[in-house]
Amino acid sequence: MADVLKRVPVREQDPKVRAGNFEEVCYGYNKEEAMEEAARCLNCKNAKCILGCPVAINIPGFISKVKDGDMEGAYKVIGESSALPAICGRVCPQESQCECKCIRGVKGEPVSIGKLERFVADYALEHDIKPAKAEKTNGHKVAVIGSGPSGLTCAGDLAKLGYEVTVFEALHELGGVLVYGIPEFRLPKEKVVKKEIEKVRELGVKFETNVVIGKSTTIDQLMEEEDFEAVFIGSGAGLPMFMGIPGETANGGFSANEYLTRSNLMKAFDENYDTPIAAGKKVAVIGGGNVAMDAARTALRLGAEVHIVYRRSEAELPARVEEVHHAKEEGVIFNLLTNPTEILVDDNGWVRGMKVIRMELGEPDASGRRRPVPIPDSEFEMELDTVIMSLGTSPNPLIASTTEGLETNRRRCIVAEEENGQTSKAAVYAGGDAVTGAATVILAMGAGKAGAKGIHEYLSGK
Repeated sequence: MADVLKRVPVREQDPKVRAGNFEEVCYGYNKEEAMEEAARCLNCKNAKCILGCPVAINIPGFISKVKDGDMEGAYKVIGESSALPAICGRVCPQESQCECKCIRGVKGEPVSIGKLERFVADYALEHDIKPAKAEKTNGHKVAVIGSGPSGLTCAGDLAKLGYEVTVFEALHELGGVLVYGIPEFRLPKEKVVKKEIEKVRELGVKFETNVVIGKSTTIDQLMEEEDFEAVFIGSGAGLPMFMGIPGETANGGFSANEYLTRSNLMKAFDENYDTPIAAGKKVAVIGGGNVAMDAARTALRLGAEVHIVYRRSEAELPARVEEVHHAKEEGVIFNLLTNPTEILVDDNGWVRGMKVIRMELGEPDASGRRRPVPIPDSEFEMELDTVIMSLGTSPNPLIASTTEGLETNRRRCIVAEEENGQTSKAAVYAGGDAVTGAATVILAMGAGKAGAKGIHEYLSGK
């Protein structure tokens, strides 16, 4: 008999093998493994795991269906709350959300909720199980700006309620951060992202690409000239931040956004594509979040020796434990309690190294984490040819600056109500990274759901 206190293990590519390819690291469960893991769920009546899910999936409900072998039924339960389960099952930080509230985790290991969600979603994609759609439209037109997780979720929820939804995407590819930000080895584009977007399209959502709101058209024009009755802004946060130290603009210096976009969206890692990248042979990634791990693991696969340079200790790394574990397994070197002071540049304008200083942790700062303090006389140089800055992002100010009456805060984020996404402008709603700054896919989806709820209440006269 299986040990109910322990999870059914998940198969993965060998670290030495996967460090040289862009294929997905985790293989996920097969049907037998999924049913065995589902049998560990206690099916709690007051399920705390649901409270930990930003989109409030009926977790015991779908897991119960998996346990019975009813995968289509499980998908329908998930589909009531989430439009992107195959994506969430891969990139959601379940360990700090639903799984950390699982009662099984009190005396053993929590149920592997994320891997079960992934299995069910992949099963639905493989067997072309259709999402439930509205029987008829209600005649109301809604515009959604951005086809990332927030926009897709809002569009999908509104379409299920009968709204005529059009999504406007600035790039030539749909998916937002799902296609340009997250690497193929964590989130396959053809196999997962495009198919999940197709499920949203099957709900009746229309998509228009290469439309830059603020340039091609404006929110005011959408409402006044094209008869959209409400707008949801889910345009994300794609404007990278920098340290402001000498040498940042040298050749061989990147933002993580540019480095990942060149690889993920423009397929720089694939020799069949004519989109080269100065990948580097000795690379430092500055930062400790999930994006930093993605950039580091991408550079590793492109043939570099890679260092994560982070000013705090491992305990303060904001990246998921799983991502840090995978990066270490693959050979990424962690230079912790270390902070750059200058990028060193050769006579031809290329990065040749970096000056860094050792740090120690002092008193907690506003974030609650202990503030890193430089150790005097501890500077040293690292020999490098590439530096990637992964310090966070902020929203592009273009939309706000071209929309009359739309309030933003000092971080350039749009000000919106958390409960329903309402902004300072009537009939305009917003959510995701455009409101919060860079955060997780699932939090953006939760904001998309809130925005859909707010728009529905507004247009139905509540």
